[in-house]
Amino acid sequence: MKCCLLILLFGFSLVLTAQPAIKTKNVFIIATDGFRWQEVFTGADPVLINSSKYTADTSLTKDMYWDDVPELRRKMLMPFFWNVIAKKGQLYGNRLLGNKVNMKNIFKISYAGYNEMLTGNTDLRFIPNTPVNNSNINILEYLNQQPGYKGKVAAFTSWNIFPYILNEGRSKLPVNSGYEMLQEDSLASTNSLINEVQENIAVKKHTRHDILTYVSAREYIQTQHPKVLFLGLGETDESAHSSRYDAYLQQATMVDKMIADLWYYVQTDPFYKDNTTFIITTDHGRGSKPNTWKTHNLFIKGSGETWLAMIGPGITAAGEMNGQQQLYGNQLVATIAGLLGEKFETISKIGKPLALPVDQTEAVGLAKSR
Repeated sequence: MKCCLLILLFGFSLVLTAQPAIKTKNVFIIATDGFRWQEVFTGADPVLINSSKYTADTSLTKDMYWDDVPELRRKMLMPFFWNVIAKKGQLYGNRLLGNKVNMKNIFKISYAGYNEMLTGNTDLRFIPNTPVNNSNINILEYLNQQPGYKGKVAAFTSWNIFPYILNEGRSKLPVNSGYEMLQEDSLASTNSLINEVQENIAVKKHTRHDILTYVSAREYIQTQHPKVLFLGLGETDESAHSSRYDAYLQQATMVDKMIADLWYYVQTDPFYKDNTTFIITTDHGRGSKPNTWKTHNLFIKGSGETWLAMIGPGITAAGEMNGQQQLYGNQLVATIAGLLGEKFETISKIGKPLALPVDQTEAVGLAKSR
């Protein structure tokens, strides 16, 4: 009797402590700058979409993005998120359901947000959104030093401050940002065409058009097959700062389409198929009121409220998370490392990895195999 009880307890212990086998071999980290959780989870804002101050053609914009039912209009805005990720991945940050994601840094601006997201560090020192080299070690730099990832890590971003956030000079990472020209060679014939388009853009701002960033990254992915890639998109934030809610919604839909296109590509490429995980998020929130939605900072309520979406072989299909929960941006680096079977360690204290839902059938199967 005692023997049976011990065997039973031992087996139960294995089920509780078992973790699913490492399935993720590649990770793509995708960020769309300053995109609010409100639009992710409820679609177009009823006040802003009807405001001629922020939406130039309210009638047409409503034809494209409006429905009285939030669950339907969020799907109109971001069909890939709600037709695919909601079924096969996980979505965190619907505060209406008590599920919260926040940036832990106090500044709530882009440099601080990306620093937290990519290094796990929540510096108290203020670094403005200017070209200042980051002293913190980032997850891309760390992975690029590991034997299985050396030379297989890259970043493509719309905002031209990323070479400094990622400290390109120290990290030696390949970082293509802003309107930086692409390397032209026989393996990437499309790069010459992308460079020609970039050269002919008359007014070049700090943020490149996201579609150019995306096609540049996609070409690199197809020819170089990186194992870890950061894709930083920026026009959602640019549109909001310009008080263009209609453009903000249009850019959100474009981001959704680009992520859908990239997911379809990796799922049809033998190198990436069924072993690649997407981590999708934002660097900060925005004001939650009609007169503050266009901006964000330490003093604007809602600026630290973010969201997180994940899909891939290391992610259980749990859908929209609706339990009481608080996650932070500084937990992402440890989570990404854990998905790859690595442990990200720096001299700074970083957030603990997310406690991701585990498929119980996998856990039981692993326990039995032991």
